[in-house]
Amino acid sequence: MSAKSAISKEIFAPHDERMLGAVQVKRRTKKKIPFLATGGQGEYLTYICLSVTNKKPAQASITKVKQFEGSTSFVRRSQWMLEQLRQVNGIDPHRDSPEFDLLFENAFDQWVASTASEKCTFFQILHHTCQRYLTDKKPEFINCQSKIIGGNSILHTAADSVTSAVQKASQALNERGERLGRAEEKTEDMKNSAQQFAETAHKLAMKHKC
Repeated sequence: MSAKSAISKEIFAPHDERMLGAVQVKRRTKKKIPFLATGGQGEYLTYICLSVTNKKPAQASITKVKQFEGSTSFVRRSQWMLEQLRQVNGIDPHRDSPEFDLLFENAFDQWVASTASEKCTFFQILHHTCQRYLTDKKPEFINCQSKIIGGNSILHTAADSVTSAVQKASQALNERGERLGRAEEKTEDMKNSAQQFAETAHKLAMKHKC
């Protein structure tokens, strides 16, 4: 089981939440944290996770999850509601970069993702989630590549593919309906022609009989 699957199962599923995405990160600038603040557990891996509640009305949140060295379990740390997110900074809009900043109402963190592509995927999911679950006070996305918040994101591509498939299916059904309609018309015409032929033949037969 991958780390992200394990996080989803251990951290979010028990609280009736669904994890939408996650990115493994490390700080760009080290914070001076007292030894006791980490529980004296040494090194750890950090994940920034995006989740939504299954209960309606759905509420989305961003959670910092850690896995300490030597442990197979994950620990929920800081958590913010999505509406507390004020700004998402992609750092460089002209190239793939793993660096990004998240600004909340009461917190600011500077991160480096494990890879630029992982950051890109997380940003796409985050942007889509903000558009879907926030009606106002949506965060500002700055210094982001167009593929993250533009029409080329994987989410928009998937949506376009589904829409295209539905349109093609609808067109096929319409064309099939038109063909069936034309067949019914031809059948009706043949029926009328046969009926007229029968009536004409009957009249001729009666005429010659007389």
